[in-house]
Amino acid sequence: MSQSLRFITYLAPKLYPLYGYLTGYVSRRLGVQSEFVMGKSYAQLQRGEADVSFVCGLPYVLISSMNPDLLEPLAAPVIQGERYQDKPIYFSDVIVGAASSATSFKDLQGCSWAYNETESQSGYGITLYTLLKMGKTDGFFGEVIRSGYHQKSIQMVVEGEVEASAVDSHLLGVELREQKGLKKKLKIIESLGPSTIQPVVASKNLDRSIREDIRAILLEIGDDPAARGMLDFGMVMRFAAVDESSYQDIRRMRAECEQAGFTVLR
Repeated sequence: MSQSLRFITYLAPKLYPLYGYLTGYVSRRLGVQSEFVMGKSYAQLQRGEADVSFVCGLPYVLISSMNPDLLEPLAAPVIQGERYQDKPIYFSDVIVGAASSATSFKDLQGCSWAYNETESQSGYGITLYTLLKMGKTDGFFGEVIRSGYHQKSIQMVVEGEVEASAVDSHLLGVELREQKGLKKKLKIIESLGPSTIQPVVASKNLDRSIREDIRAILLEIGDDPAARGMLDFGMVMRFAAVDESSYQDIRRMRAECEQAGFTVLR
């Protein structure tokens, strides 16, 4: 195989080493050259500028709703820990500062809130859905601020720049492990979800045989002792197969918000 593959990641910068490793691992197994780049906008996916992408479930759903023939989910990580039930799922952990009096999501009415980006399921999409189910679509938070990424949202809560945020439980778990004092500076008051976790998606312009080979490689990587160190760094137990139907939970949440005309946090 002489083809060169372009991999793009849109996920948390903290886990760039994991995504870069996966890029190299897959390309070595396939015997091809590869390029690993950080995504600048989801328009790159719409323009077909990536062969393989690490992307949140919500933008995958949104892009696929506009063009079903563009992307195919191949596999998704199964995160270490009992809460993940040996399934490709994750949660949106609602965090506040350690001194906060809030004990549940409903206690945050009127508080300042940080989100990473509007295309994030854990940081934005499931928050909208939760407020919709609470009947709080006419303004719940006192202030809503875009942080840019989950690590920044965590920092803003810890430093008191905002009172609360919802962050990817996978990323938060890595941060709590890496930053030994972080656990004393914040608390999780509620966990929203679970949602199907971020997929590895392939362009449908790739030959089907290549897509199937990539899926097979990802499904086998959890059994490779040589990969275990980097998988453990990312708190990944293994990868599980996913397809378009796996993201029906996110499609349903988004559809209900759209039907209610509630797609902007306020």
